[in-house]
Amino acid sequence: MTAQGPTAPPVSEADATRERPRRGLPNPSSEERKSKSIERALAQEEGRYRLRDLKRAHTREAKHYVNCPLDYDTKMRLQKAAFDNDIKMTVIIKAAIDQFLRDNGY
Repeated sequence: MTAQGPTAPPVSEADATRERPRRGLPNPSSEERKSKSIERALAQEEGRYRLRDLKRAHTREAKHYVNCPLDYDTKMRLQKAAFDNDIKMTVIIKAAIDQFLRDNGY
């Protein structure tokens, strides 16, 4: 024996086909739609500009390498200076290049 709960009343065909009142969103006027689409387009364009500027800034800040052959003695002196001062050799080279360029007006 199973206890059955109250069942829903049968739905007639007339009730099923009858339209229910719609509670949709209000339709904006054509002027409101146009202004919203313009705002959205301007925001997208601004986003594209910001992304482009960000990519350009990243490209400018990217590392640019320069190969420079050193004789053995210079390389050993550079290694010793880096080890004694506990800094990388590249830091010394960058500082030396920067100093040279500044002294010569560049």
